[in-house]
Amino acid sequence: MSTTLEKPIMEQTEITRRHFTPEQKIAILRQHLLEAVPISTLCDQHQINPTLFYRWQKELFENGAAAFAKPPRPGAVTKEQQTIQQFHDKLARRDEALAELMQEHVALKKSLGET
Repeated sequence: MSTTLEKPIMEQTEITRRHFTPEQKIAILRQHLLEAVPISTLCDQHQINPTLFYRWQKELFENGAAAFAKPPRPGAVTKEQQTIQQFHDKLARRDEALAELMQEHVALKKSLGET
């Protein structure tokens, strides 16, 4: 019996995951889409599962519109911000009108002798 503690076999064989950067993912997808390299060749070359390749491709196509979207200009006001500002202005005008009506109501009550 040995005095050193040995790790069980399952703990000794830890699976390490590789993480690809977005640039690496695009480069791999680009090889298939532009250079017509077969998916099986790419997957073997980069040691990835075809399912992973197809997931990257799906993400690229789903989020591809972001690449063509124009970034907002600094200080530019969006339509939502304009709408919110319009509602704030409208609410402020109503508050002012309500305050004027309440003042007139109080003045009328005082003139009639009610408190």
